[in-house]
Amino acid sequence: MAQHDDGEVYNPPRLRHTDRHCENEERLVMSLLAFLDYAGVAVFAATGALAASRKQLDFIGFMFFAAATGIGGGTLRDLVLGRAPVFWVVNPTYILVCVGVAALVYFTAHLFESRYRLLIWLDAVGLSAYCVMGAAKGLAATGSPTVAIVTGTMTATFGGVLRDILAGEPSVLLRPEIYISCALAGACVFTGVHFLGAPLIVSSTAGVLTAFGIRSGALIFGWTFPPYRSRPGRPPEDVM
Repeated sequence: MAQHDDGEVYNPPRLRHTDRHCENEERLVMSLLAFLDYAGVAVFAATGALAASRKQLDFIGFMFFAAATGIGGGTLRDLVLGRAPVFWVVNPTYILVCVGVAALVYFTAHLFESRYRLLIWLDAVGLSAYCVMGAAKGLAATGSPTVAIVTGTMTATFGGVLRDILAGEPSVLLRPEIYISCALAGACVFTGVHFLGAPLIVSSTAGVLTAFGIRSGALIFGWTFPPYRSRPGRPPEDVM
């Protein structure tokens, strides 16, 4: 506090502390988003490498499956949002993460009694992280909650679908347990809590826990939605 010659008390502006607080909060937000992004890529890459181990592929096959699964959902998201070049072209570290995960799985996959069970649970973790990350990127790009929910769901599920197609495995979409709805619920909760004005750490945690909680319940208790029950579809050759 200082005093002018005319006796008026001068209070200096307190902007520096506020600016520093905003900078720290912004840094925390960026760190959280980066963590979710790398975590989603790494976990999905691990599921791709595990799929390669089940097919007894060589290390090149491990890297291919890990990269295709790890960056597949994010690549589709960026293309839909019109972001070019896509995220792993801008930052090739994501590819290196996939290669590192592929190497780790290549030398350790034999240690697990059930690689498919591990694959399914890692897929649940990746889905939970990526539905929030995809929604956050969709929200940042467009400001639309609808687009955020769609990009979150798409980012979280496409990599796993692509992995199963490449491996010739029955798709997770065809399993009876709830799958896509977990990502949809996580993206919806994240977006809704965000628009209520909650900090990013709160909305992200709520979204991740929602998606993982529902997927865990589906895997443990076999939660499903009622299937369509009518006569089965006829073979195409019987129709044409």
